[in-house]
Amino acid sequence: MGAQQSVHAGKAKVDFNVDFTQMLCEALLLPPIRLSIKHPSLFGRREKLDVLWDKGLNDSNIVVAIRRPRSDWLSQQSFVIQHSVTPEIAVHGLPIDNFTRSGSTGVNLCRFSLGLDLNEPVTSNWSSKTSINFEHIRPINNEGRSINRDVDGFPITCSGSLHDNMVVLKQESQYAVVKEDSFSRLNFQMEQGLPLLPRWLIFNRFKFVASQGIKLGPTFLVTSLTGGSIVGDMAPHQAFTIGGLGSVRGYGEGAVGSGRSCLVANSEFTVPLTKELEGAVFMDCGTDLGTARHVPGNPALRHRKPGYGIGFGYGFRFNSHLGQLRVDYAVNAFQRKTIYFGINNAGS
Repeated sequence: MGAQQSVHAGKAKVDFNVDFTQMLCEALLLPPIRLSIKHPSLFGRREKLDVLWDKGLNDSNIVVAIRRPRSDWLSQQSFVIQHSVTPEIAVHGLPIDNFTRSGSTGVNLCRFSLGLDLNEPVTSNWSSKTSINFEHIRPINNEGRSINRDVDGFPITCSGSLHDNMVVLKQESQYAVVKEDSFSRLNFQMEQGLPLLPRWLIFNRFKFVASQGIKLGPTFLVTSLTGGSIVGDMAPHQAFTIGGLGSVRGYGEGAVGSGRSCLVANSEFTVPLTKELEGAVFMDCGTDLGTARHVPGNPALRHRKPGYGIGFGYGFRFNSHLGQLRVDYAVNAFQRKTIYFGINNAGS
C-alpha cells in the first residue's frame, strides 16, 4: 500500500514501498517502510528467492522465502523463514478514550518461525494450502528484555517460562466464485499444535471467513462473516481479538474484547458519486461469545472490555494512480467517533 519504486540489479529486482496507512485520530507518525528483494533463479537452479522487510515505528517483520517451481499438476513448495517484533496491544492493550484506542502496556512479541508451505494445484473454484511450521514466541518489554508476566503479574506464556514453542500443522482451503455482477468467497483455516516434545503447545484452532458481494444497479453491497474457536493449550496472544480496522470500526485494536471464540459481521454499501469517487456506508459488529473468561489471565475482563461491540459510519473511496484513497468516519456504541485514513495500492 502506498508509493512504490522498483530497481533492477542484474536478475534481481528490488522494490521500495512506503505505506501511508494511518489513523488520523492518532498523532502523525512516520509511515512504515517496505523493502522487497526478488531473484528469479537462485544459484541458477530456477528457485525463486523473495525477501520482504517491513519496518514501522514500533514493529518490524522480515520474511525470507525460497520457492521451488514445479509442474502445474504438482504442489508448489516454499521454504519460509520469518522473524517479527510487534507490540501486543490487541490482547494486552488498555482501552482508552471510550474504547476508540488501545494503549500499550509494555508487552511485545518477538516471533521466529520456519517451515514448509505446499500450495495445491487449483481445481475448479477451490484452492488449498498445507504448511508445517516451528514457532518460537518470546514476550519482551519495551527495552527488549524477556518477560513472562504482564504489568499486573499475570502469565503471558502458556508454558510459564520466558517463551513458548510449538510445531503447527495448518490446512487452509478457499472457495471463490466471481461473476460480472457478484462474487462469493469462503475461507477455512485449521491449525493443529503437534505434541513433539513436553511443554510444547497442543491445541486445535479453527477460523472461517465467508463474504459475498452483489451489484444492485450502480451500487454494490458486500457482507462478510468471520468466526473461530480454539481448544487445548493456549497462550493469551493466541486469543481471537475484536475491534479495529478489518474487524469492528469505531474501536481500537482489540478494544471490544478477546476470547477463545469470536464472531464478527461486516456490511458495506458503496455508491458511485463520480468516475473516480465512491461513497460508502457501513456497519460492523462483533462478540467474543462469552469466552473472554477462558483466556489465561483474563486480560479482556481485567481491562473492562465489553465483549460485544457495534460500529457504523460512512466513508469515501477515491481511485487515483497511487491506488485507492479510503476515508472512514466511524461511531462506536459509546457515541465516540474515529476517522480512518488509508491508501490501498492497486497491486496489493
